[in-house]
Amino acid sequence: MKKLFFAGLCLLTFAGCQQGNKNAQNQEIDQQRDSLKQIIAQKDNEINDMIGTLNDIEEGFREITEAQGRVQVAKRGEGASSAGRIKENMQFIQSTLQQNKELIGKLRQQLRESSVASEQLRRTIENLTSQLEAKSAEIQKLMVELDAKDIHIGELDEQIAGLSDNVSQLVTEGQQKDNTITTQDKELNSAWFVFGTKSELKEQKILSSGEVLRGNFNKDYFTKIDIRVDKEIKLYSRSASILTNHPEGSYTLQRDANKQFVLRITNPQQFWSVSKYLVVLVK
Repeated sequence: MKKLFFAGLCLLTFAGCQQGNKNAQNQEIDQQRDSLKQIIAQKDNEINDMIGTLNDIEEGFREITEAQGRVQVAKRGEGASSAGRIKENMQFIQSTLQQNKELIGKLRQQLRESSVASEQLRRTIENLTSQLEAKSAEIQKLMVELDAKDIHIGELDEQIAGLSDNVSQLVTEGQQKDNTITTQDKELNSAWFVFGTKSELKEQKILSSGEVLRGNFNKDYFTKIDIRVDKEIKLYSRSASILTNHPEGSYTLQRDANKQFVLRITNPQQFWSVSKYLVVLVK
């Protein structure tokens, strides 16, 4: 009877532990789900903000084109009424061009600060900047045509010319910032690897007294790679051992058809999170 009681007590204790573990696992899953929802919501908000700005810019260009058409119609007329309509539309065009310039700058800043890395959106911004530059040149040409018809809008001449200079500066600044971002992006996603025999690694001071990458080792002996692209490294050896620290589960070390080892990086961000240098000992 005592044995049955003890067995029952053990079963109840085991069931309680199982339930406790299950509750802890469920709680962890819920936390992960909530965290993922927050990340998704943040990205959705960022994308919606950028789409809203993009729509405002496109609407601005549409309104400028319509105003240009109204100016062309009024230009064929005569009298103070036509001149007034031309002046009103030209002022609207100048104001909207300036507004679009500021919105493009805002969109560029939104992308820079966003967690959404989109090469397509970056190209869209450059296309919008080029479109703004082309539209500014069209308005300057229109101003020349108006002057030829003795329709002078003197107060806008300087504003349009200044806007053109600002747009050119915006293009230059945008290109410089994009080049800087591209360079920084490449550096952030760069890593270096080397594989060699024990004597080769010792000769380059990569391996010294049983320790790896201690002291003044030869960095030029390493091969530079882009971790977003280079996810497979052929080691050309039937014996391979990774000496640097890289998280388990982020890579596999398998043999190819020639029974030589190939390192396949299945999770680049995790694999390179500890060290951007990879050292493999081969024979």
